[in-house]
Order: sequence, then structure tokens, then C-alpha cells
Amino acid sequence: MFPETMVPTALRPAIQSEEHILRFNSFRRTHIILQHLAMSKHTNAAEEVLLERKGCAGVITLNRPKLLNTLTFNMVRQIYPQLKKWEQDPETLLIIIKGTGGKAFCAGGDVRAVSEAGKANKKLSQDFFRDEYILNNAIASCRKPYVALIHGITMGGGVGVSVHGQFRVATEKTVFAMPETAIGLFPDVGGGYFLPRLQGKLGYFLALTGFKLKGRDVHKAGIATHFVDSEKLDTLEEDLLALKSPSKENIADVLETYHAKSKIDQDKPFILEEHMDKINSLFSANTMEQIIENLQQDGSSFAVEQLKIINKMSPTSLKITLRQLIEGSSKTLQEVLTMEYRLSQACMGGHDFHEGVRAVLIDKDQSPKWKPADLKEVTDEDVNNYFKSLGSNDLKL
Repeated sequence: MFPETMVPTALRPAIQSEEHILRFNSFRRTHIILQHLAMSKHTNAAEEVLLERKGCAGVITLNRPKLLNTLTFNMVRQIYPQLKKWEQDPETLLIIIKGTGGKAFCAGGDVRAVSEAGKANKKLSQDFFRDEYILNNAIASCRKPYVALIHGITMGGGVGVSVHGQFRVATEKTVFAMPETAIGLFPDVGGGYFLPRLQGKLGYFLALTGFKLKGRDVHKAGIATHFVDSEKLDTLEEDLLALKSPSKENIADVLETYHAKSKIDQDKPFILEEHMDKINSLFSANTMEQIIENLQQDGSSFAVEQLKIINKMSPTSLKITLRQLIEGSSKTLQEVLTMEYRLSQACMGGHDFHEGVRAVLIDKDQSPKWKPADLKEVTDEDVNNYFKSLGSNDLKL
């Protein structure tokens, strides 16, 4: 505007008034924009997960379909207190968890965000794993029947919010995997508890290779409790919500009815059936070096294929994963989660996790440079350090 001394006296009030209006409008516009940004940030954060009471049930809907419903810190922080409230609420008799979009139930934890935060801010990577594992434990100990509709991709963190619940319903579109050794991590969220408890050495095989199970095989492996045709999923949910004061047995009856009516791939043998004897013998060794030697000596096309896959994985991840499962086979879930929290924090402070996330999720060159690059270079002392107590920072459940 003009310097005041150059403006005729009679015009000054009008110009001052105009300046005031412009300043006010500018301030108001900025305020509205900031308010809108704050609201959209809040709304987006809130809408990542929907928590609703429907009929007799509390329904958790993971709502990031474009990002395959990957689990963020904010989502974990919202689900846990609501789960606890529903557990105490006499009107809520059942909890259902599902994903939106049809492609994924939940493709895992948001490890890219965790890696970025871990490099810049140690606290977030401490808090994310701590709160995620506390939620996994709360699901396992939940006193209300918990039904996970694991339709679509179900991996990593998605397994953590489903597999520990009482009922897990797979469909022909379900894709299950614990692919963490490929990104320099380990199959966490209680993987050290449920994987060694699968038939034979199946869990060890799934953990070390990241092998994907699809459709009915997820049920045959013992990860899902029921199998339902995906086109019947909405009706199944409606029938569950319509139950009046359901007991665990009533819920099981509804699920059994749908399971019995499903004919998709009913007579197809389990995809790993023909390889189970080999899996049980080759993966029964107590060291990675011995497992690799077993695979080399076997020489079958199946063994050669697994060898090729294992050789791409982080050597450190392979060694800590094998020990995690061996130790986890005789621990409670709470003890396993405490152990896994120690491992998670050691991985955050190491090289391979951040390098794996870079290679697989950021640059997508699929060529991680592991350090150490060879199993022989990962010493027992290195592995022991991953399992060391964190003292007052240990996970408390």
C-alpha cells in the first residue's frame, strides 16, 4: 500500500479500512486453510480404521485399501483401547475384524514408515512395535469371541491382528505369507509362537522362505479355522451380526455351516502335501548351515528351488528367525512377544532391515546388499546380541 504521508487526509480512513479488510480476509483465508488441513489430517487419520457397533458386535474395518490396508501406528493406537472397551461392554458379544477394498485384509505393518522413522527418531520405532505387540496379545487374551475375515492378502502385521483370535475365516482370495526374511526382519507379531506349532516343520519352512499359501491351503495349513466362498462373506457377516446374545458355540455353528457349504477347491490336496516329508526332514536342523547342507545334499528340484530363495534372504534374518522359532516352540505367547520386541529393536539399530525396505519397498531394485552378506560371517555372538534383554525397556505384558 502507499506510505501514509503521501495519501490525502480525507482518503486515509477509507484506505485504512480497506487495508484492515484485506488483512482480515487474508488472515481468515489462512485460518480456514490451516483449519481444513488440520481437519483433513485428523479425518484421514481417523478413517484409516473404522470402529463401529453393529448389532451384537464391535466391527473393526481396516480402511487403507489403496495401501492394501497396511497397519499404521495410528491404527494400532485406535484399535487397542476400543478392543478393551468392547471386551468390558456387556452389550458387545462378538468382535469382527475385516479389510476394505477386496484386495487385502492387511498386507502387513507399515514398515516403510517405521524404517524412515527409525532412522530419524528412535522413539517411534520403539513405540510402534511395543503397541503392536501389546495389541497382538490383547487379541489372544480377548474374552469375547474374535472373528477375523482374512479375505485377500494377509501378511506380517495383518497376521498379527488375525491369527491370535479365536476364529480366522479364509476365502479363495486369501494369500498368507510371513515374508520378513526378505526385508532383513523376522516373522514377528507372535510368529515365534504360532509358526512352530503348525504341523511338522511347516512353520519353519514358511518363516525362512516366505512361501505364500493361497485360498483353501491357508485353512489346510491350520492358519485359518474356516474357509468360506468370498461371495458369501457379506451374508456370513450379516448372519453373525443378527445373532441374539450369541455364545462362542453359536458363532462356531454359523461359521461351520458356511464352511460346510463351500465347495471351492474342496478336493484339491494341500499344495505342500507332496513335499511335507522333505520339509519335515530338511528343515529339522538346529542351524541354518545344516538346513542349507540338507537342501544341497537332497538335490531334488524342490530342494534346489528353496535353496535359491533362501540364498536371497538376509543371512542375519535367517539365523535370528530359526532361533526365534526354536525358542518360541516352548514359550508362551507373552514370552515370545517379549523376545520378539528385543529382536525388533536390535533390527532397528542394525543395517539389514533398512536396506531390505529400501531394496524391496522404496527403490524396488530387489537387490539388497546384506551386511554381513554370508551366513558364515554371522557369528553366534552376533545372534546372541539380538536376544539380549533391554532391561527397563523390555516389553511388559
